[in-house]
Amino acid sequence: MLKIQEIREIIKLVDSSSIDEFVFEADDTKVKLKKNGATTVVTDAPAQVIKAVTPAPAAPVVEAPKAPAAPVAEKPAAPKAEVANDASLHKIVSPMVGTFYKAPNPESPAFVQTGDKVGEETVVCIVEAMKLFNEIEAEVKGEIVEILVNDGELVEYGQPLFLVKED
Repeated sequence: MLKIQEIREIIKLVDSSSIDEFVFEADDTKVKLKKNGATTVVTDAPAQVIKAVTPAPAAPVVEAPKAPAAPVAEKPAAPKAEVANDASLHKIVSPMVGTFYKAPNPESPAFVQTGDKVGEETVVCIVEAMKLFNEIEAEVKGEIVEILVNDGELVEYGQPLFLVKED
């Protein structure tokens, strides 16, 4: 069962790619997108799609197992605005549209945490675009001050992912 946010991510990825048609089938759900024509979403079980639309605002509850990452991002909310505006910090930005992953797989530890020292070639995250996993390197030597994106979140081209205090 796909959530509305997942469908939106698929639409953005298809729109930014060179493919003209995308079909996804899982269980009793089918999603078909055509780029050079009308975009169509078809399901074999419309009652279940309605159920998926209704709990969509409760998506953060579904993401509750990821709660250890979310509170860390929420606690420094006030300093985040101050830190994000600090011109002395280097921003590591996403080179593409895709999904941000802080670890190589769900069982592995994150590539970097706040406070970690990084070098120019240190891999800090992965951005997945169309099933291609692209390792993103720090490109600067310094210390990770803040991680601006949550694991599994859709990122845009040029969106800041990390703030680094350069050495």
